[in-house]
Amino acid sequence: MLTLLSTLISFLMSGTPKILEFFQDKNDKKHELELAQLQIQRELEMRKLGFEAQERIEHIHTEQLEIQTSAATTQAVIGAQQAEMQALYTHDIEIGKGASQWVINLRAATRSILTVGFYSLLVLIDLGIFIHGYRMDADFNDMANQLWDEDTRIMFAAIITFHFGGRAFGGKNA
Repeated sequence: MLTLLSTLISFLMSGTPKILEFFQDKNDKKHELELAQLQIQRELEMRKLGFEAQERIEHIHTEQLEIQTSAATTQAVIGAQQAEMQALYTHDIEIGKGASQWVINLRAATRSILTVGFYSLLVLIDLGIFIHGYRMDADFNDMANQLWDEDTRIMFAAIITFHFGGRAFGGKNA
């Protein structure tokens, strides 16, 4: 029952960022419409009076307002993402309640187990290829270039990034 309830809450919380984004977008559009109407009114007034220099200044102010609106939208998206991550963390904590200690420890070690597993697989494959090349009297520099090629570097970077990326940007020990 608790699992069903936590799953339902998690499902509802996953939609929260979209709901927040909808309201933020609605408010942004309303604000932009009001700004456009004000700009049109000022532009008409300035043209009547012949103030073109003032028109340029108003254009600069309008651009500044657009930048501020864009920044506010970005902040809203970041806030929604933070709320989503918090909901995910809460869901993970709820799922772990009542589980045995070894299951909790295994769930906590999943990222480390995957990282060590993929790293070990990479090392074993490279070691096997190196031994085969050594037995076939291949040139060391050629073997090194074959083993540590661009694809291998990308794979190694992906493994390291997977392990440490969640720790650096997640704000929570992974």
